[in-house]
Amino acid sequence: MARTIASMSSPHTNPSWFLVAQIGRTVGLQGDLKLHLHTDFPEQFKPGMKFETATHGQLAINRYDFAKGLIRFVGFESLESAKSLTNVWLYATPEQTKANCILKEGQYLWSDIIGCIIIENGIILGKVKAIDRLGDTDYLQIETSFKLTSKHKLSSHFLIPYIKRYIVSVDIAQKTITTKDAKDILEAS
Repeated sequence: MARTIASMSSPHTNPSWFLVAQIGRTVGLQGDLKLHLHTDFPEQFKPGMKFETATHGQLAINRYDFAKGLIRFVGFESLESAKSLTNVWLYATPEQTKANCILKEGQYLWSDIIGCIIIENGIILGKVKAIDRLGDTDYLQIETSFKLTSKHKLSSHFLIPYIKRYIVSVDIAQKTITTKDAKDILEAS
């Protein structure tokens, strides 16, 4: 699964924006800044591309050096002006994200997965509320179905690793994910 350009808990003003990166410290004297990616799609950082910020409006990329992790923005080509961008969060709109991020077969944006219903053997286990990445594995945070928590006294939340062992199929159009052995994880939670 491809990490969305979104972090649902990021400190931004527009909940429909997707977090793509955080700007770090300045490097050198020409306005270069360290860029800390929060996306699986670094190819979207091209000269001319524009990203939203909560504090500086829209920023346009002047140049980006992926190998060094350095970025420069139009209008911030001096050390002094670039310093004002330190710790600024960069966001993309959902439309930008869909246009600039090419997904492979079987890949989904986190924003498409969040809200999906988890189904196993015809039983609704719950709903995906968020996603965490630990190491190289994504974990679906599931809010357990009220029916299972009230009737069977199961945990109200649990995690499912997003790996083939547990994920059978994903249907984004129907907002459903079919699983196997996820109920065992729930019962052990």
